[in-house]
Amino acid sequence: MTTLVEVQDISKSFGAVNAVDGVSLEIDQGQFFSLLGPSGCGKTTLLRLIAGFERPSSGHLLIDNKPMDGVEPNLRPTNMVFQNYAIFPHLNVEQNVAYGLRKKSISKIEKEEMINQVLELVGLSGLNQRSANALSGGQKQRVALARALILKPKVLLLDEPLSALDKKLREQMQLELRHLQRAVGITFILVTHDQEEALTMSDKVAVMFDGKVEQVASPRELYERPTSQRVASFIGAMNFINGTVMEAKNEIGINSDILGPLTISRSQVFGDLTENKIIIGIRPERISIVSDGSSVAGSISGRITDASYFGETTYYKVACGKGSETLTVSAQNSFGQMDYQIGEEVKLNVDIKSLVGFLD
Repeated sequence: MTTLVEVQDISKSFGAVNAVDGVSLEIDQGQFFSLLGPSGCGKTTLLRLIAGFERPSSGHLLIDNKPMDGVEPNLRPTNMVFQNYAIFPHLNVEQNVAYGLRKKSISKIEKEEMINQVLELVGLSGLNQRSANALSGGQKQRVALARALILKPKVLLLDEPLSALDKKLREQMQLELRHLQRAVGITFILVTHDQEEALTMSDKVAVMFDGKVEQVASPRELYERPTSQRVASFIGAMNFINGTVMEAKNEIGINSDILGPLTISRSQVFGDLTENKIIIGIRPERISIVSDGSSVAGSISGRITDASYFGETTYYKVACGKGSETLTVSAQNSFGQMDYQIGEEVKLNVDIKSLVGFLD
């Protein structure tokens, strides 16, 4: 893979606030890369630094091995799709899409070909003359994408472009954006606070908190092997269980009130062992409710305290251990499946290989 965007120890301060604090990233050619984090974490500021709309307080940015220090936004090989689309309401679809071509020295025929090609690419063929005011939210999103893509940037920057869409259309556009990125082969950098969106669409995700990048990894690695409790709690649902480290060699011996004694690989544990406390993380779908006949050695006893039905999945709250700590357990629903009732005593099997441990 060839590195296309290189962020070198970039910081951006607004007064006393460090919006971006010493971030370094490498983003490859043709990659769908997401900046994910809660509001105020610095992800949009970082995107604007890449676009050139903000100047870094320190650090450097290279695109295609060329320094971007002092390079204006319109001279960078980037284009940006904004959260509010920025569609011109007094122009039709064709005029909006062609807006960036107005200073290009191209013939009318070539211009029309470019417009028609990009409209076909985003699924808007034949809508050239439609008024911007007559477009749906999804169509406006496609017009904004077409207007950015017609200039053939090396990097397309997307600032939460799907946030204004309803859930069903948002999910549809996620798939369309991913398909579009693969079709054009352009590097996409997406800013989002939606974990599911980042996991669904991305090749790599950078999780940000307080202006810093906490972890950069593939969606699967982020979900299955988060390197900090903060990332684990932000990416999907996670149970956290207090434990004590009894032995620390190639394998880590742990004891906890809920899980009892167990041993996990050192590769499943993140952080430096400075004391014997450990937080054990386990995803709800890695815990299964079983009948007594199906339980294995080390099964946990518990009592269901709550159940929430979500169509394909039911989430159960199960009180376990001496302190009645609550675990969240998810079960895929199937026809004729047994429904567990609140107050029912159950057995839980835990997938030990999927546990992750976090040390202070």
